[in-house]
Amino acid sequence: MGAFWDDLAEDLADPHLRRTYAVESVRQATVSRIIAQLEEARRAAGLSKAALARAVDTNPDALRRLLTAGNVNPTLSTVAELAAALGLQLVLAPLPAEDRAHLTPPTADSAPDTPPREP
Repeated sequence: MGAFWDDLAEDLADPHLRRTYAVESVRQATVSRIIAQLEEARRAAGLSKAALARAVDTNPDALRRLLTAGNVNPTLSTVAELAAALGLQLVLAPLPAEDRAHLTPPTADSAPDTPPREP
């Protein structure tokens, strides 16, 4: 393996860093999946990116970047507004059991000595 992979393997030996890495990986995959679904719905509706931008009163260049850039982080409000304009709604679904085992925060008895994040 290369130095990067060796360093990553060493970092992931720490349970806290392993969980942080897993959470970020799921976050990125989730955002990418949602953006792909919005883009698919836009195409199915026969709307151009400019027409969708007009429908939600946003800058066409910003919408184009959102739908085509690889690493985006839209607000929930933006995603919900685009979904509604395309006749969709956002729905939460349970994580698969395997993912939950890696992502669900540990119980208070086994939590690291770090303060909880603000919501």
